[in-house]
Amino acid sequence: MSEQRPRVYIIIINYLTCADTVECLESVLKNTYPDYRVIVVNNNAADNDLQCLLEWAGGKREFVSDNSGLVGKLTSPPCAKPVGCVLYTREQAENGGDEKKERDMNSKVVFIDAGSNGGYAAGNNIGIKYALAKDDFEYVWLLNNDTVIKSDSLQKLVETAVKKKACNIKTGMIGPKLMYYDRPDIINGVAGLYNKWSGTGKLLGAFQRDSGQFDRDDIVPDYVSGAAMLASKDFIKETGLLNEEYFLYYEEIDWAIRGLKNGYSNGYCHESVVYHKEGATIGSSSRGKKKSEKADFYGVRNRLLFTRKYYPGYLWSVYLSMILVIINRVLRGQFSRVKMILNIVFGTKGTVPDKGGTKI
Repeated sequence: MSEQRPRVYIIIINYLTCADTVECLESVLKNTYPDYRVIVVNNNAADNDLQCLLEWAGGKREFVSDNSGLVGKLTSPPCAKPVGCVLYTREQAENGGDEKKERDMNSKVVFIDAGSNGGYAAGNNIGIKYALAKDDFEYVWLLNNDTVIKSDSLQKLVETAVKKKACNIKTGMIGPKLMYYDRPDIINGVAGLYNKWSGTGKLLGAFQRDSGQFDRDDIVPDYVSGAAMLASKDFIKETGLLNEEYFLYYEEIDWAIRGLKNGYSNGYCHESVVYHKEGATIGSSSRGKKKSEKADFYGVRNRLLFTRKYYPGYLWSVYLSMILVIINRVLRGQFSRVKMILNIVFGTKGTVPDKGGTKI
């Protein structure tokens, strides 16, 4: 493992969106960085997505991008098949897998059957535990499955991380320039900014046309978007894994705050570009979908959970901000969500809005 080309594990979570995951993988396998392995954690045991992914890897299922523009070219033509891969159970993966099997299969992709959906943090933690058991890497790249990457995006991220390390800058996470998949000239976000008064995060530059206004090195994010964040092994070992109590949303902000307490700052690399569909898995997509009730539930619930944990002195202000949230849902005619939000605010036990909802 070269100091200038340290090994990177790319961790991708699949949940009910096989087509998105395959499109992401097609772009990832075209990336120019020489030393990487891909870990795909399938977060749903009941669906046939895992079979779909294995058929794609074996060349038995074709993939056709629904984007014929700039982004579509990043996945075309499809990569050569079959793709060397192995399949592990969660237990096998967390114990480091089978090195001999991986060598024999010339494995570039590791598929892991999580057995159940434990959420964003839990799925990524399975992949991180596999990497830690291997202990042959320097970075993990947590990458949403609803993304498509430019071929040099990982290369640029690692170059930035290596430079910061050489300058003795203690950096926990580094993010790329996120662009919209459907509108590749429009910025999805370049850096996460957190507002203590409202308990919300936002992405700097969101919805702006990219004219190079954020192509500079002095941007320091409060946190890195969970859609694509490169994290160092040192940061993970010192800070710990992602916090699984959130299930969805605020995990990356929680990680950043914990890292900050250990002296880790966050970074941004404008030369690294990733195209994001944004929220395709949970129904909060830039492709015209409205935010799902489940996404709304966790957004409100975790805003309060995070504030209580890290900024209790601002809790009164965050509670007041919920009035605006409720007014917004009333104006949209989403009256069932008003009741849901009130239940969360007043601490009433509720049910996650999903089939066979999970008790909170």
